[in-house]
Amino acid sequence: MSGVAGCGSRPGPAPSCPAWRMAYRPAAWLRGGVAGGMAADGVLAGGAAAAVRVGESPAVWAGPLVREWQAPFPVDVRLTLSVHRRGRRDPAFRIDGDGALWRTSLTPAGPATLRVISRHGLPPGSHGGPAAQDARPAQDARPAQDVWPAQDARPAQDVWLARGGRLARGGPAGPASRGPLVIAAAWGPGAGWLLGTLPDMLGAGDDSSGFLPAHPLLRRMALRHAGMRIGRTGRVLEALVPAILEQKVVTAEAYRAWHWLLTRFGTPAPGPAPAGMRVFPPPRVWASIPSWEWHRAGVEAVRARTIIAAARAAGRLEETLSMDAAGAARRLRAIGGIGPWTVAEVRQRAAGDADAVSVGDANLPAAVGWALAGRVTDDAGMLELLAPYAGHRYRAARLILLSGVRPPRRGPRLAPRDYRRF
Repeated sequence: MSGVAGCGSRPGPAPSCPAWRMAYRPAAWLRGGVAGGMAADGVLAGGAAAAVRVGESPAVWAGPLVREWQAPFPVDVRLTLSVHRRGRRDPAFRIDGDGALWRTSLTPAGPATLRVISRHGLPPGSHGGPAAQDARPAQDARPAQDVWPAQDARPAQDVWLARGGRLARGGPAGPASRGPLVIAAAWGPGAGWLLGTLPDMLGAGDDSSGFLPAHPLLRRMALRHAGMRIGRTGRVLEALVPAILEQKVVTAEAYRAWHWLLTRFGTPAPGPAPAGMRVFPPPRVWASIPSWEWHRAGVEAVRARTIIAAARAAGRLEETLSMDAAGAARRLRAIGGIGPWTVAEVRQRAAGDADAVSVGDANLPAAVGWALAGRVTDDAGMLELLAPYAGHRYRAARLILLSGVRPPRRGPRLAPRDYRRF
């Protein structure tokens, strides 16, 4: 390696290598003073990117890899990432007492744990914690910050701002449109990959410039949730398995099964993650879960067979990220048991598809119809009402769900079924 360490092999979307800034730092600012094995000088010797290489000794991963990213657009980190949370007890997603978000992922480089916080009004390198005083400079004395001028300093044309009581698109990025400082720490062999995709997770590739909300409710919600972005994780199977578990069951059943399966078959989260966190199992593990374990999880044979088939075709399914929406849908639906609702749920999270509507959802058509037309509709009626927002139909539907507007209930909620008793 020459110049910036690892310049030719950094993970994730690589605008210009010299702008890549990640370093090991004392982690007292991360969570209650927890700092596990840091390098003697507080920064990994040989340059931060050396930590990205797969196959390093376990000692390399004792401390966190830290990335500071100044978002060039408003982003609500918690709201944007919340779509990946599967209930309060999700072993792969937690929110700690400081309000920081923890996520785990099985990346192409291996398992990893991510902790994300955001701060407004702080310049990069000034997160205000003990690390600001304790960290010693690396050999090249580069600041531990990450600003990608080639991509992220572009004008924020996709930001809706309130100007004079009306909605208007934002002009060049400035104080009004600048987003928070996002501080992320990651542990595990996949830490570098996960930090490399952080902007995408928070919607750096989300273009809402064509979203022109005409309905008063959508205008209000677009203003209220200006920081809502449609992010992408780049991990298809991680979005697909929980979506299959949610097919044709009440949410509580799916969340219970997800918690049981990850606790049983997932691996412990790297780093000082909250107790009980697990990493998504690899495809071979999903494909080898025996029938009695599915039964213990409360998953009947149909959904179990669908997950097993998807796991066996995991490599082909991950390729859908480079396909257009129609091609991706065809490949995903080639797996028996995967329909349009499941495809949309996967596309929303893994690919950041702002137009993927969850057709077939039990509650969404009624919510959209009631919010936009004052009546309960079916899937066809929902698609008709969302047609003016083509390209952003998922964005519009999510804003409607965030509004809380629903038709009045006319009966009790569906009771969860326990397949373990069958």
